[in-house]
Amino acid sequence: MADFDRDAMLEMFTFEMTQLLEQLEQSIIQGETGYTMNEINEIFRIMHTIKGSASMMLFDSISTCSHAIEDLFFYLREHNPENVDYSTLTDIVLAGMDFVRNEIAKISHGEKPDGDGSDIIATIKAFLSHLKGEDAAAPAPSSGGSVPAMSAASGGKAGANKFNARIRFQDGCELENVRAYGLVHNLGDKVSNVTHSPMDLVSEESIDPIRMNGLELSFSSDLSYDEMYDILDKTIYLESLELTMEDTGSSSPEAPATVAAIQEEAPTVDVAPDATEPISSPSLDTAKAAAANPIAGDASKKASAQKVISVNVAKLDQLLNLMGELVISEAMVTQNPELESLELESFHKEARQLRKIINEIQDNVMSMRMIPLSTTFFKMHRIVRDMCKQLSKDITLDVVGEETEVDKNITEHIADPIMHIIRNSIDHGIEMPQDRVAKGKPEKGTVLLEAKNAGGDVLIIIKDDGKGLDRDKIMTKARNAGLLRKPESEYTDKEINSFIFLPGFSTNAQVTSYSGRGVGMDVVNTNLEVVGGSVAVDSVPGEGTTFTLKIPLTLAIIEGMTILMGGAKYTIPIVSIKQSFKAKNEDIFTDPDGNEMIKVRGEVYNIVRLCDVFGIGDAIRDLEEGIMIMLENGDQTVCLFADELVGEQQVVVKTLSKYIGKVRGISGCTLLGNGDISLIIDVGGFFDK
Repeated sequence: MADFDRDAMLEMFTFEMTQLLEQLEQSIIQGETGYTMNEINEIFRIMHTIKGSASMMLFDSISTCSHAIEDLFFYLREHNPENVDYSTLTDIVLAGMDFVRNEIAKISHGEKPDGDGSDIIATIKAFLSHLKGEDAAAPAPSSGGSVPAMSAASGGKAGANKFNARIRFQDGCELENVRAYGLVHNLGDKVSNVTHSPMDLVSEESIDPIRMNGLELSFSSDLSYDEMYDILDKTIYLESLELTMEDTGSSSPEAPATVAAIQEEAPTVDVAPDATEPISSPSLDTAKAAAANPIAGDASKKASAQKVISVNVAKLDQLLNLMGELVISEAMVTQNPELESLELESFHKEARQLRKIINEIQDNVMSMRMIPLSTTFFKMHRIVRDMCKQLSKDITLDVVGEETEVDKNITEHIADPIMHIIRNSIDHGIEMPQDRVAKGKPEKGTVLLEAKNAGGDVLIIIKDDGKGLDRDKIMTKARNAGLLRKPESEYTDKEINSFIFLPGFSTNAQVTSYSGRGVGMDVVNTNLEVVGGSVAVDSVPGEGTTFTLKIPLTLAIIEGMTILMGGAKYTIPIVSIKQSFKAKNEDIFTDPDGNEMIKVRGEVYNIVRLCDVFGIGDAIRDLEEGIMIMLENGDQTVCLFADELVGEQQVVVKTLSKYIGKVRGISGCTLLGNGDISLIIDVGGFFDK
């Protein structure tokens, strides 16, 4: 094993294990009220794969814990006992899964997975003994496990039956020699007198022969033909299996067996941000399922070529950066001031074709980075479940719009804000069941987690039906902390609610495992500001609280409209512009509060003078001389007044430096084709009251 590129192996191992753990968590949460046989088979298969892979990599702590869980579900699968305490079973399996996840995290950070899982394993075995009862027969040993390293002629127990096998792996599975090594390694003491071709499974030179001719095995075993075939048929990424027994010359009626190819899209990956993190891969466990269950795959079909590959996120980031530079370079060439006075019809024609190609490349690059929020959202089920058990509350999490897609980098920054808000809703917002009944509410509380598109942004709404925010308690805390900067009577509900996002602010009198330290909601603001997002909170006493997170679809390239104001150029995202028009004085008036308003087709809108917002002195003041730009933000509309429109173009978004900080109405900047810097308008900033 020393000759292998161990770093590459560890990267693939941690990636596949992370995928399996995510799928395992889904199966566990979904089956808490009672596992179906399909869910039991799914969990058993996942644990079997984790155990086998960890054993191959010699990570005994992971392999041993996984083996204990596998034995538990093997018994459930084979004996189907009645009166199982599924809630306790779920707690045990989640504890084991968390242990394995922590060990995988150590490996990802270059540490040794040396955790002690003996307590968890003892709990699992005790629960299994309880299921069996005093007279229960011990289940047959499950295949696989941690075994001694293999050799060309393993010295296990003498076998009465002699077997020959040829195993082919799926095209594109990569590291065929490692997979062959793991297969022989996991046969362990079930076989003896093992020989294989190629002989050297450690060297990378054995990869091509295995791809062309498959792995040829000869060995002896006391197992029957059917038992041995079942073991080999569970090989990961198996394409075909030919097995014969020399004594009888029999062969499987299904041999050579084939495994259905993976043709579905790769599942979403939501792991800790890492420069070496792959973002997509064939589903390891899907292939394993087809191999383990002949009914699930059509044995008469040959596996086709792999449809997806895993790509390093760092490479995608570099590609995106180069795409941004390409957009800027194209603008610099086509908008070069030296070309303004020249008649270049052919040049402009070719430039338009270049722009079309760049747009298509950009769309493809951006789509490669877009992933659905489903994985991020599903993790919240675990948060709700664990908190409900500890707080003795009964709460349902309703998820809507989880198929909404955002840039991968953004998903990494919004998971924590969503988690903290949901925890806040459960801990602070939703009352105890008896209190809800006394108030005439349903005993079971509800938290809604919804995602939807709104122009160039994505709105994530978290709504609970609890008691709402306590205005008086928040004001008392703000007063005691010296946060008030004006008379209390002048504070609006929105301003009062915003206090909860300040560092160290908490209305909880006692520190618990979920609240009281004043750090949770501060994380929401901090993480959202990194990606140019924002959060708003609305609460109705006695009815509940609604948090609305607004995040951009992507952080990279947008379609923008360049406008001129007092000699400076600004860029407005096209998706936020409803229309532009010339204003007439007869349509303009002032409301009782002194706000300028304009009437457009019977509707009245606020007027925002961009020059007043940014303090520009030499801008046009007469509303009839400039241009009105109607902007939309969700269901709100405002009319922005500027000097003139310059034109539409794609721009690369650059964030403002931390030194400048967050500026109302500005979300970033960009470099125009002529080299000028243009500030990008944050449309939502003009709707803040």
